[in-house]
Amino acid sequence: MSNTLTLPSTLSPSSAKAAPAGALALSHASLLPGQLGNIDAYIQAVNRIPMLTPAEERQFATEYREQNNLESARKLVLSHLRLVVSIARNYLGYGLPHADLIQEGNIGLMKAVKRFDPEQNVRLVSYAMHWIKAEIHEYILRNWRMVKVATTKAQRKLFFNLRSHKQGLQSFTPDEIDGLAKELNVKREEVAEMETRLSGGDVALEGQVEDGEDAFAPIAYLADSHSEPTAVLAARQRDKLHSDGIASALESLDSRSRRIIEARWLQVEDDGSGGSTLHELADEFGVSAERIRQIEASAMKKMRTALAEYA
Repeated sequence: MSNTLTLPSTLSPSSAKAAPAGALALSHASLLPGQLGNIDAYIQAVNRIPMLTPAEERQFATEYREQNNLESARKLVLSHLRLVVSIARNYLGYGLPHADLIQEGNIGLMKAVKRFDPEQNVRLVSYAMHWIKAEIHEYILRNWRMVKVATTKAQRKLFFNLRSHKQGLQSFTPDEIDGLAKELNVKREEVAEMETRLSGGDVALEGQVEDGEDAFAPIAYLADSHSEPTAVLAARQRDKLHSDGIASALESLDSRSRRIIEARWLQVEDDGSGGSTLHELADEFGVSAERIRQIEASAMKKMRTALAEYA
């Protein structure tokens, strides 16, 4: 990832999103144009941008809101870049690049300026803090782990609250969990579950083959052989053979042959019991057991031929 910080002249959140990781989008005519060498140079540059007075802020916000004056909006954004730097500094403990945190915060600032209403008699700094933090929070949740630890709004709030309360690597005691649940107005089970997510780490799906650890990696015991494509196709073929195939084969037989096959092979229980013997069928049809065996053999041959198209 590049740590070069740039100061383009655009004021579009979409253009800032399109900037490379580590590139901080926004500019001021009096600042160094183009690229800044590093994040320290960027911070020094934005700290030199003068703050706006309440009257100036209201004037620029009104001009942007009523006349879509992008130059006024640009001045509003630039005068609050130092606020983004200050807020982003509080999130360095997540192990993500400071430049990227600032970049995401800048996007939140631009969204705030776009929606800011000067008639509400609220300073932009107070209004923008929510948007800046929201954008940084979203970035952290997308990139802190490969697997998201929080998806719902309640889980996100709990995630950041627990991170601020957690000291070191030690787990919360039962009393601390109860206290946090009461303080945050959530169930203690939710606090315990989120702590487990925070304490866990990403595990490689496949192990190091050269170390002989592949057999102990999750890929070894998470694989479902029943869902393997060839196994699924084979099962479908087998089911078709057992249903449509057998039914079609039986229809190719005369009534006596069909009765013998069903009595001998299709009326057998799972434990092997049931089914008629050759002598029982011989008595039923008034022929010898040998004749029943011959009819059975002939019927089985016809069925194999009929089943060939399903095999």
